[in-house]
Amino acid sequence: MNIALSTAATPGPLRMPVPAHTRSRIESIDALRGLVILLMLVDHAREFFFLHAQVSDPMDVATTSPGLFATRMAAHLCAPVFVALTGLAAFLYGDAKGSPAAASTFLFKRGLFLVALEWTVINFAWTFDLAPATIFLQVIWAIGLSMIALAALLHLPRPVLIAIGLGIALGHNLLDGLAFADGSRGRTIWAVLHERDHIALPWGGTARTSYPLLPWIGVIALGYAIGPWFRRDVDPAVRRTRLVVAGLGALAIFLLLRSVNLYGEPLPWTVEADAVRSAMSFFNLTKYPPSASFLLLTLGIGALLLAGFERLPATARTVLVTFGSVPLFFYIFHLYLLHILNRLAATIWPVGETGFVSVPGVGGVWLLAAAVAIPSWFACRWFAARKRASNRWWMRYL
Repeated sequence: MNIALSTAATPGPLRMPVPAHTRSRIESIDALRGLVILLMLVDHAREFFFLHAQVSDPMDVATTSPGLFATRMAAHLCAPVFVALTGLAAFLYGDAKGSPAAASTFLFKRGLFLVALEWTVINFAWTFDLAPATIFLQVIWAIGLSMIALAALLHLPRPVLIAIGLGIALGHNLLDGLAFADGSRGRTIWAVLHERDHIALPWGGTARTSYPLLPWIGVIALGYAIGPWFRRDVDPAVRRTRLVVAGLGALAIFLLLRSVNLYGEPLPWTVEADAVRSAMSFFNLTKYPPSASFLLLTLGIGALLLAGFERLPATARTVLVTFGSVPLFFYIFHLYLLHILNRLAATIWPVGETGFVSVPGVGGVWLLAAAVAIPSWFACRWFAARKRASNRWWMRYL
């Protein structure tokens, strides 16, 4: 399952035997989700343990080291793949239930649950503050609201849904110049939809819309639209061909748009002093909100990985599926674990100006993430078993 839905929608006692190619197909979805979870872990290890070298968005090519740049770039896969797979899982859920209405109802309720989770449990994981001055509305918030939007959109004919998904994902940069006056209702709405900004809250604090919503609605709609490729009656070779064609097509459009520097990315790339810096400039893409070029690159790579993961070796697939089968649990678990580890480390080592303990280099970030992944894997395996054995209704939401 993913943060949103289970790809195995039929309850255990009623689950029919599944052909081998179908099992591998579903496992490929969880395995891809597991991979991006681990990349997310590296990025969050950077957030907690490398704050002395924090990166901006877009990243400053002149001051960011190539190693740190590549680390951040790898994490760019996470949100687009998560959101697209949420849409795909929604289709599989509704298809198994025999009605899109079942997916629509679940999407709406689960979306509200995720929004509430972002405001409470997840914000506390980042701050350890019960009354923070700023509430950060990040990826779980964006996924929750995208699910609510998809709950309505999935009732549209598939060609219309594809047109809306492509139009939003690739066309929203046409709205970059739109602005509203400070304090106006339009500015608040625009901060939620398209412009990273602060929203004043009634009790005096602020909410930071770190993940503006509009492009993610397009991504989740496209994920839902490819759902029919994953039906049991679709030949695996045909599905893989479609994924490869879609992935290569997205990458080709990305290269075209990025090369001409006319549309798709607010920050033009420039020729720098050396080839490495020039490449960094070329791939330095805006994530908040994700530009059209950002989505073409990441979703194109995601489609190719999904095609390849259907033939992933069994050992690697088992490891990744363990993470990818309970991603919401992992998301919460690893945030608290990283924060607690840093607080404990602060009792031994100096924290510096950031208030957090920092590792000395990018390699240390990757090593730390690898160390945290080990107990996280065992925790995910334990929770997945508990979830499968539970009949409680609320376990579906975790």
